Amino acid sequence: MYGGSAYYFTVVTYHRTPILTGYGARNILHHAWKIISERYPFTTVAICLLPDHIHTIWMLPESDNNYSVRWKEIKRQFTQRYLAEVGPGESRSLSRQKRGEAAIWQRRFWEHVISDDEDLGRHVDYIHFNPVKHGLVKKAKDWQWSSFHRYVQEGYYDADWGKASEYWGESKFGE
Repeated sequence: MYGGSAYYFTVVTYHRTPILTGYGARNILHHAWKIISERYPFTTVAICLLPDHIHTIWMLPESDNNYSVRWKEIKRQFTQRYLAEVGPGESRSLSRQKRGEAAIWQRRFWEHVISDDEDLGRHVDYIHFNPVKHGLVKKAKDWQWSSFHRYVQEGYYDADWGKASEYWGESKFGE
């Protein structure tokens, strides 16, 4: 069902600077996400916003696998507004200065093509459990910047799913 058009991503801030869950950054990211998803359609299947990174799964239209342009534009729009409204972020390396790059995002991102429904389920679980894994909360339901709450409302999860005691150890999900 999802093979080939669903993708899992991890996108990380420069030097893992914890800026993403601040009020200003969340609003700027939401705005950029909305604009780019209208310009270059995609559906956000699952998402979790953490202080220094984002995990998400996108469904792209059939015959469209150009997720790179979407990320480039989200990062660009976010960076422009963030610099104007919040500030310059970290000091830039010589390499970033030469390229005219801000110190907001890591240059690359990690992606994985979702191969089937089982793979999708594993990645959705990983996304929703991630705040617990990082010790930010003890239960997935306690993290407010996640699609976990939508999944509970739609009956995919019990509200008590994803407790710290359920941690399954290290995994290979691009973090």
